[in-house]
Amino acid sequence: MIKAPIVLAVDTPDLDIAKQWVSATDGVVSVIKLGLEFFVSFGQDGVKKIASETDSDIFLDLKLHDIPHTVSGAAKAVAELNPKFLTVHASGGAAMIKAASDAMPHTFITGVTILTSLSEIDVSQIGYKFNALESAVGLANIAVANGARAIVCSPLEIEAIRKSVGPEISIITPGVRPQSSAGSDDQNRTLTPSQAIEKGANLVVIGRPITSSYSQGINAMRERAIEIAEEILK
Repeated sequence: MIKAPIVLAVDTPDLDIAKQWVSATDGVVSVIKLGLEFFVSFGQDGVKKIASETDSDIFLDLKLHDIPHTVSGAAKAVAELNPKFLTVHASGGAAMIKAASDAMPHTFITGVTILTSLSEIDVSQIGYKFNALESAVGLANIAVANGARAIVCSPLEIEAIRKSVGPEISIITPGVRPQSSAGSDDQNRTLTPSQAIEKGANLVVIGRPITSSYSQGINAMRERAIEIAEEILK
């Protein structure tokens, strides 16, 4: 089958389980996302082990956010891993984003706008002047202007950001929930994967709706991944 535009969120502190998740979804998902929990647990060696077992792209989701010099150093430190994507918080500002882009010119520096776990009330309480939509668009523009080649945003901001940044920028969307999945976990601004793709996302991040099936066995997890992939590709 054609790989679906799914980024599998491998959020586990168990390396063997991570390997099994990657194996179970081989040929189904396009990208493997290794986040902060994984990286803190296993470091660069863990990333290399996962990368060696898949031909899917690696999304290193570290959400770097610090002064430009520090972010540049951190980006250079992981450059040898050659991830397709590396996330930085767009709210870190122009100089910080440019520092990451300059440090890793072959990687898609990916600007994270407004976390999908945040509600409009949260956005206001944090101190953003505008609502989530306007804030996300503004952050996306700052990121792209300073070398980011991908943007992370909630499904509800896809259309506005696509219109603002143009067709060449990759939009990656967490906070999607397949129609067959109940609840929204800790996400507050969600759509289905198919709706997100229709609105202009290039990739959708999916974790627990797939990985929770692992408790029923690897075959069950693969079947679940295929079911969701077919839902998107139909």
